[in-house]
Amino acid sequence: MTRAPLAPLALSMGEPAGVGPEIIARAWAALKGEGPAFVVVGDAALLREQGQPVQAVLSAAEAPAMFARAIPVLDHPLPAPVAPGRPEPANAGTVADWIEQAVALALSGEASGVVTAPIAKAPLYAAGFRFPGHTEFIAELTADVPFAGTRGPVMMLTAKDLRACLVTIHAPLTEVPELVTAERVVRTARVVHEAMKRDFGIATPRLALAALNPHAGEGGAIGLEEIEVLIPAAAALRAEGIAITDPLPADTLFHDAARATYDAVLCLYHDQALIPVKTLDFWGGVNTTLGLPVVRTSPDHGTGFDIAGKGLARADSLIAAVKLAGAMAGKRVAG
Repeated sequence: MTRAPLAPLALSMGEPAGVGPEIIARAWAALKGEGPAFVVVGDAALLREQGQPVQAVLSAAEAPAMFARAIPVLDHPLPAPVAPGRPEPANAGTVADWIEQAVALALSGEASGVVTAPIAKAPLYAAGFRFPGHTEFIAELTADVPFAGTRGPVMMLTAKDLRACLVTIHAPLTEVPELVTAERVVRTARVVHEAMKRDFGIATPRLALAALNPHAGEGGAIGLEEIEVLIPAAAALRAEGIAITDPLPADTLFHDAARATYDAVLCLYHDQALIPVKTLDFWGGVNTTLGLPVVRTSPDHGTGFDIAGKGLARADSLIAAVKLAGAMAGKRVAG
């Protein structure tokens, strides 16, 4: 039996004064032959300025048929002009609306997943946006939707064969030891374990757990968090049938041979995950949100105001994000 083709991905344009429009145009040029197909939720006129063919559509369903010849856009024009590198607060509300519309398309089944171009948080905050970023906003938008699994959101960063999942995200280092509780580690691990099966097709996921302290605490000589929090959390997870290591020293956890021993690693704070990800593939890293009713990926970089409009922005990360979202959506349909 032939499976019906996937619905297109919904790609929200992000901050219009940043590199989003440029990398979307470049990503389309790279993907128009083989896909995955996407429909942009954004401003068609702004995309036309990027020099690629653009076609406004009335529904996401129109996108796959035209994807090879033009960028399909669900056109929601901005209220104010755009100057590259200079975010306009008057446009912030529309930027948030684009994200909300992309998520609504995924929830309705009109899109198979969501890809988000980078946003600038300062103008959004000035316009009343009350979320730290995309991850929390999309979690709120999907909070009332039934989900057969442990609810996230959990942030995962990928680069090449590394999947690094964060137990804490944008927390000061001074607060991390208090935030790394057994409950938080267990919940994060459950989300990751389920996502590896549901979204990546890994039947028996192998998880690694990074230690908090140097040398995994050296038996308590360099900190007690491993003994008091992390080892008991790992034991509780193994009792549930989740294959996870005891906390391992982070300085030996990311080289080639080590990465071959696990499918995903739980990192306890931001830089513990981001440094190896960006060292492995600075241009092509992807930010993925696990544990939600919708697939969501994003390029692992910001708005690039300093290079916006100069033709310097690279689309590697967005291309990787679109490909990963398409692959994850395919696994959800097949599963």
